[in-house]
Amino acid sequence: MIQKDEGLKRRVGVFGLSANIVNIIIGSGIFVLPAIVASYMGASSIIAYLFCGLLMAMVMLCFAEAGSKVTNTGGPYTYIETAFGDYAGFVAGFFAVGSNLFADAAVSNALVNVIASAYPVFENGWPRFLFLFILFYGLVYINVIGLKQGIGLVKFNTIVKLIPLLLLIAIGFKDVSASNLYFQEMPSLKTLGEASLILFFAFQGCETGIIVGGEVVNPKRTIPRAILISITTVAVVYILIQTVSQGVLGDALPNFTAAPLAETARVVFGNFGFVLLIIGAVISMFGYMSGTILNSPRIVYALSRDKVIPIKALSKIHKSFATPYIAIIIYATIGFILAVSGSFEQLAVIASSSMLILYLGVALSVIKLRRSKKEYDGGFKIPGGWTVPILTIAIILYFLSSLSANEMIGTGIFIGALTLTFFAIKLLKKKAA
Repeated sequence: MIQKDEGLKRRVGVFGLSANIVNIIIGSGIFVLPAIVASYMGASSIIAYLFCGLLMAMVMLCFAEAGSKVTNTGGPYTYIETAFGDYAGFVAGFFAVGSNLFADAAVSNALVNVIASAYPVFENGWPRFLFLFILFYGLVYINVIGLKQGIGLVKFNTIVKLIPLLLLIAIGFKDVSASNLYFQEMPSLKTLGEASLILFFAFQGCETGIIVGGEVVNPKRTIPRAILISITTVAVVYILIQTVSQGVLGDALPNFTAAPLAETARVVFGNFGFVLLIIGAVISMFGYMSGTILNSPRIVYALSRDKVIPIKALSKIHKSFATPYIAIIIYATIGFILAVSGSFEQLAVIASSSMLILYLGVALSVIKLRRSKKEYDGGFKIPGGWTVPILTIAIILYFLSSLSANEMIGTGIFIGALTLTFFAIKLLKKKAA
């Protein structure tokens, strides 16, 4: 059962929450995904961005409505648990942790790939392994001793990471060739689905940005406004970035999978532009990693604290630093193992499919909350009746249908294992009582 937040102060306004969401969404994917999407769809890549943008707009409308009704800290986990109970909350909580772990592993791979584009020694072998080790456990050390990120730092990070992207958009259009944007036929639904499933990774993050719901000023108004502002900003920036990259590099874009934006900037600005985008990508990805290893282990800590995970050590707080140090170490260790055992593209697909299931739960929770007790009345309501939640559910199911048979089987096994674990824990609790 979700408890009310105690001791938290509501200080985050519309701008702060919008910046928090944008900062997390524009974390890494957009610096590497334009080349990967172009390898699937060529000049028609823009269609995948429009498709993903449409889906995320509908998903975020569902988040806006659910977030204005359930205003506790916890984001999608809280909405799903409130709507459907302990079992659904248990599964959602583990999917949230799992998708974050795979996303962290994907981002760390993207980070080392970008650095390897400038320093090839990091492409393979021990240098790559050591880089990832230092990245994860360096951040473990920083976060265990008590690193705190204020909303002011989030605003600063958002501005810093947007500057090189906006410069590339503003100045890059002079080098765009219309012929590079021309395509003769629409992509097949299968190709669109496969490309969009990978691209969807770049649009994720809102669910993490609104976990601070218990610290938001006037959440019934602030959360919907911040979500709509942030997703609009992200969609516009992404579409313009893909247009400039495709328009400048053309058919060569898929050849630069490690740092497509840096290569685009090299054409637009010369070597200075390449260096600027490399630095921007590194700062953006490192900022994401720092934030996620600060925040995501708190989910593990909370699951242990609430006895959802029957491992008491995970909820231990360091006596000197007042941090959940064991949860941080365990979370980062799993993320590190995933990072050294997979590629960005593989990990991005797994993270995307896990998050899609979480988003499906949020869309369903909107329908359930509308039909439940009067205490959830009021707040933001999506215009158009049931149209947006139902369309969201349909598009998510279409995305999930693009998974391979092995990925579907793996997801089913994971849900089955979580179900058995949930009821085993419940049985043990009854016996203990």
